[in-house]
Amino acid sequence: MKKHKGVVVVFTGDGKGKTTAALGVALRASGYGMQTLMVQFMKGQVRSGEENVCPAGLKSIEIHPFGAGYFWKGDDRKPHVEAVQEGWLFMKDRLKKKKYDILILDELNVAVDKRFLPLAEVTDFLRRRDSSLHVIITGRNARARLISMADIVTEMKEMKHIYKKGVPAIEGLDY
Repeated sequence: MKKHKGVVVVFTGDGKGKTTAALGVALRASGYGMQTLMVQFMKGQVRSGEENVCPAGLKSIEIHPFGAGYFWKGDDRKPHVEAVQEGWLFMKDRLKKKKYDILILDELNVAVDKRFLPLAEVTDFLRRRDSSLHVIITGRNARARLISMADIVTEMKEMKHIYKKGVPAIEGLDY
């Protein structure tokens, strides 16, 4: 397979589908034998459906959650910062293997927005990464600097959602 220059993709916005879109890219890429590493920030307290299927059926997609659960205003920041930092270091270590074509940094925008990880560290990583590595960054509130660095940016816009009616997250649809 011909190697192309890696691109940076950002899926952001207040609508549903950012992680799902990133996983769709990983699924499509697996059809071409490409390897994906997904590091999930801000997630990990509840096991997601993608964690169940990928190790069992899709060996080309690795998913590693690093999160201390939802963060609410007034919560202790320390466990969240530690979880994000642990995920960031894990990602950098895994990339040393040079076996991945795609890196998904799920909910990284949220981690940066909450200042659990400095934006400068992310932009420096993007500039120094292997030139063929595709990077997908998901999460609400993408910073303008990340948007300007990206090659592709898609904003998911919420038009209607059952959360507004008090319906909790639905297994298989939302996680």
